[in-house]
Amino acid sequence: MRFSLWGIACFVGGVVMCLGQAEPTSYLVFVSNERSGDVTVIDGTTDAVVATLPVGKRPRGIHATPGGQRLFVTLSGSPRMAPGVDENRAPADKTADGLGVIDPAAQKLIDRWHVGSDPEQFAVSKDGKFVFIANEDDASASVVDLSSGQPRGKIKVSEEPEGMGVNPANAELYVTCEEKGEVFAIDVHAQRVIAKVDTGGRPRSVAFLPDGSRAYVACENGGYVAVIDAKSHKLLSKIQLPTGSLPMGTAISKDGKELYVSTGRGNAVAVIDTQKNDVATTISVGNRAWGIALDPSGSKLYTANGASSDVSVVDLKSRKELRRVKVGDGPWGIAIVPKE
Repeated sequence: MRFSLWGIACFVGGVVMCLGQAEPTSYLVFVSNERSGDVTVIDGTTDAVVATLPVGKRPRGIHATPGGQRLFVTLSGSPRMAPGVDENRAPADKTADGLGVIDPAAQKLIDRWHVGSDPEQFAVSKDGKFVFIANEDDASASVVDLSSGQPRGKIKVSEEPEGMGVNPANAELYVTCEEKGEVFAIDVHAQRVIAKVDTGGRPRSVAFLPDGSRAYVACENGGYVAVIDAKSHKLLSKIQLPTGSLPMGTAISKDGKELYVSTGRGNAVAVIDTQKNDVATTISVGNRAWGIALDPSGSKLYTANGASSDVSVVDLKSRKELRRVKVGDGPWGIAIVPKE
């Protein structure tokens, strides 16, 4: 994917909430802005912008460690370009590729690690010790140690890896690859591919049910969500979305009963009933909604609207957009962390 404003934050914006643990009453929303090269910080209590952090070229994927002590954002020196454009006309600045490290409490960039090649999306390991990064122009997934920023391995997949997701039950890594419409299941301990699922439709992101039994993959070109049995690694079905949908980002409700899917130029979020595997309703949001994330309580959803350069705040109970917050240029991904 060479011309995109999308991203998406996994694990409810990177925040892992434990049963019996008090939910944070306040939180911060971090939005990566691909074109302006910065991250916008929104106060979740007021939905007002409180800071803008310059981070580097083309910030896209953005996630926090469990608990939200650190925040990471992928950076890329590869130019944005439409599919089919001759890459030699716009040389990449490989020195700009890397992973930005943000201190959410201080609201500033504290380090930049030169890892991966044209990194786009990534996922944080279940134990919070590693990140797995999709190297878009290298057909691989990198493993990076979060304590040191050092690479710990690379797993070959297929062309244009994009979405990354970690199964909450068994810690397996899923990588979506756009070019051939494939999803790879990876044993992260052995660093080897254990299964490949053909989904077609240019898969962009993946989300798991809380019990890890199923994976949902947004397939942009097909206009559907592929449902995968995460135990057998078999394709179960395809959920067709409304006409005009270009499914991009995915997020699962805390109870696993609903899946939320941004629809790109469809300018909406589709709500899927995971028991029926059918679209329950759609909610209108901003222009070209791609990255999405849930607040810690699971009652509000935020969407990064790449074409209108704003963020929609959605109340999930009423199924309505509450407001839009102006952010940087080309918002791509969203991560949510508790406010200290």
